[in-house]
Amino acid sequence: MRSPVLLFSFPMILQGQSALITGSGRGIGRAIALLFAKQGASVFLCARSHDQLASTAAEISDRGGQVTFATADITREDDCRRIVDSARETFGPVTILVNNAGHYGPVVPVEEYPLADFDEVIAVHLRAAFLLTQLVLPEMYDHEHGAILNISSLSAKSAFSWGSAYAAAKAGMLGLTRVTAAEAARKGVRVNAICPGPVTETIMSQELGATLAKKIGVSSEEQLAGFLQSILQGRGQTADEIAHAALFLCSNASSAMTGQSINVDGGAAFF
Repeated sequence: MRSPVLLFSFPMILQGQSALITGSGRGIGRAIALLFAKQGASVFLCARSHDQLASTAAEISDRGGQVTFATADITREDDCRRIVDSARETFGPVTILVNNAGHYGPVVPVEEYPLADFDEVIAVHLRAAFLLTQLVLPEMYDHEHGAILNISSLSAKSAFSWGSAYAAAKAGMLGLTRVTAAEAARKGVRVNAICPGPVTETIMSQELGATLAKKIGVSSEEQLAGFLQSILQGRGQTADEIAHAALFLCSNASSAMTGQSINVDGGAAFF
C-alpha cells in the first residue's frame, strides 16, 4: 500500500523565489517544476525536448503559475550560460537551482564501456551541475541567499553492475554538493542532494529495467519485482515523493541543512 504524499501546511512557501530546473520536461524534473510553481516559485524549465517542455509549461500556466522554458544541451557551456542568462532576464536572480537532468548510458561492464559514452554521461550529470552551479553562485553570494539541489541517485551509494558512468557521475555530484556547501555556507547559500531510489514511473527507469531484464534472461516484471523486494518498503518511489523532498530542501523549512545527501529510496540504503 502506498503511503500518501505529505502536504505542507505552509501555503506558497516558495513565494518570490526563482527556480531553474534542468531536465524538467518529464519525470522527476517535471514533478519538481509543478510543485515548485504551485508553491509560488517562478520556474524556468530546460531540457532537450521542446514538446515535453511545452507540455509541462502549459500545465503550470493553466494552473496560474509563472513559467517559461528553453531547450538546451547542458553538456555545452554556451547553452548553460544561455539558460542562466534567460532565467535571470525573465524572473530576476536565480535563487534556486535544481540539477536534475540525467542520462543512464550503456548497460555494459566496465571493460566494455565506450569512452565517448562515459564522457557524455559524466557531462550530462556532473559537468553540467558544476557549470550551472558556477554560473549562479556569484549572484547568490551577492544577495546572501540561495539553494542548490543536486539530484543524485541510490547508485551513488550502492553498487549495481553495468552502470559505471552513471554511478561515477552521481557519486561525483555528492562530492560537488559537499564542497560547494562548505564554501557557500557562510555566504547564505545552502547546497544539498537527494538520492532517489527506483522511480518506476519514469521512462529512464522503465527502459533500464527492460534492458536489465533482457541481459539476465527474465521478464521485465520479474526483474522489477526482484529489485523491489530488496527495498524495505517493497515498492518504488514516485516522482511526486522526490518532488516533496526537493521542496523541503529548497525551502526555509530546511534552513539548518546544508551539505547533506538525503535518501528518498524506500529504505534501500542506510547511509
